[in-house]
Amino acid sequence: MKAKFVLILVAGVLVSTLTTQAHHSFAAEFDIDKPITLQGVLTKMEWVNPHGWIYIDVKEADGKVVNWAIEAGGPTALLRRGLRKTDFPAGVEVKVEGYRAKSGAPKANGRSVTMKDGRNFFLGASDTPGGQ
Repeated sequence: MKAKFVLILVAGVLVSTLTTQAHHSFAAEFDIDKPITLQGVLTKMEWVNPHGWIYIDVKEADGKVVNWAIEAGGPTALLRRGLRKTDFPAGVEVKVEGYRAKSGAPKANGRSVTMKDGRNFFLGASDTPGGQ
């Protein structure tokens, strides 16, 4: 019985450590001094923890299409704001405002997303500067 308790305790510690390591602060990955506005077509929404992700195809000035990954708040935070996964169907045109990744990769922390019909959603994670 004691061995079972120790095994459960060790497993719990390992799982919590992995979750903590997977999460990051805004400043570790994104640059507050590099705001970005992207317009494109939504290709996918991942409703996952600790952060949701939307992906959009953005046509650059040279005509090349780049798929951008946009970090959003977690599913629970989005639900509390009244959002549902179905609010983000693939194929719709969107405008995203956020902050670029420090790495220069086509990745950003999303502050807001505006649909073509004018609906505007706050996407920011709780640790985004000015997050709600």
